[in-house]
Amino acid sequence: MNDRNIFTRIMKGLLSYGLVLVALFSLNACKHGDNGELVGASAKGKWFEPVPDGMSFIKQGSLIIGSNDQDVFSAGNTAREVSVQPFWMDDTEITNSEYRQFTNWVRDSIALTLTFPVTDEYKLVDKEGKPSETAVINWKKRHYVWEDDDEAVRNALEAMYVPEKERFFKKKEIDSRKLFYEYSWIDFKQAARRANSYNYEKQRYEGSVNRDGKDIPIADRSAFIMRDKVQVYPDTLVWIRDFTYAFNEPWTSRYYWHPGFDDYPVVGVTWKQAKAFCSWRTNVKNKALSKKGQYEVQDYRLPTEVEWEYAARGGQKVSSYPWGGYYTRNSKGEFLANFKPLRGNYSVDGGMGPMKVGSYDPNGFGLYDMAGNVAEWTITAYDPSAYTYIHDFNPNYEYNALAGDPPAMKRKVIRGGSWKDISYFLKVGTRSYEYQDSAKSYIGFRCVRSSFGNQKR
Repeated sequence: MNDRNIFTRIMKGLLSYGLVLVALFSLNACKHGDNGELVGASAKGKWFEPVPDGMSFIKQGSLIIGSNDQDVFSAGNTAREVSVQPFWMDDTEITNSEYRQFTNWVRDSIALTLTFPVTDEYKLVDKEGKPSETAVINWKKRHYVWEDDDEAVRNALEAMYVPEKERFFKKKEIDSRKLFYEYSWIDFKQAARRANSYNYEKQRYEGSVNRDGKDIPIADRSAFIMRDKVQVYPDTLVWIRDFTYAFNEPWTSRYYWHPGFDDYPVVGVTWKQAKAFCSWRTNVKNKALSKKGQYEVQDYRLPTEVEWEYAARGGQKVSSYPWGGYYTRNSKGEFLANFKPLRGNYSVDGGMGPMKVGSYDPNGFGLYDMAGNVAEWTITAYDPSAYTYIHDFNPNYEYNALAGDPPAMKRKVIRGGSWKDISYFLKVGTRSYEYQDSAKSYIGFRCVRSSFGNQKR
């Protein structure tokens, strides 16, 4: 066989093989809808919304907000109907144990940062097992840094403790004043301003963002990323500060850290600390999901004021309290929440102060303690006339108060009433407020997470 025949046979074979590939490609393309029709670009795999532990699903719906015959303080707010999209909500308030998971994480992270320069044990290595110039902290070992016998590590950790001259009875304790959490978020409100839109003709931004009271020109999208650094340890002295003429030292020295109070709601947490907790919780959850190749979830956050009220009603359209009735006792004469009944008989409802979360029956949505125990922070800024101008679609009013703003601009809505409040503050429609940088012995919080894709759950 001459060279010409060999070349011809090879070309025929390649041509046949090519036709097979074209056929397979065409078949595969048809299978995926690449036939000139609009079929959409589907996401990878089938998405599903993970059910969060310890949360209840609050289905979409509507409620009437505003003044009523029994709420004389909101007489200026016209009653109106608003709608709320579905969301998830913690079925109890965040407990001391759950919040300690946050403060312990911050403590361990700072400790690892301090020990990072003095040992290679907590660094990652390259593929060949050699120390890398770009090695980073191995966060998996953060819980074991406190057990390290390396003298250099122990010396580095000394910076985490209260200085010796400040120790009470020479007790070595972690210095809570050094526990800070840094986090960031996107300010969609400023990004959405028309003046801050990207100018495609000039290929630049022309607006400005407000940071600490100053207008800063927008250079790029990073201008919309806001950052904060928050001290995370609860203020345990609130028990003394809130009740000057009272003996509450045992609450101060035991309530937050003692295991007997693990399942009690955390208090002494400011609005800013509650926000920082939500950011940390979001990051922890999304990192766990990313390791499994799953999609990130919506951010954990504080509920809006209207979301809170809608959830507290438990599916009841007209009700004074979360349990659906008009009274604070059941048919047996038993109190239905932890509050200040009668004329100051705190113990008659079962608790002198905060009680274990879930000590009373849940409402129609499976939520506990939506009345009493501790009042709860919301994300909403307080304005007495807010109901007159907020939208009827997922209504909310937010304002990120600056350090130099007057106190009135730093008020945030709290809801639900607490163990030290009379029954009026337990009503689902009662509004109250506290300052965002204030910590109280009767205010805690719970988180929510927006839901999507399952509107008819």
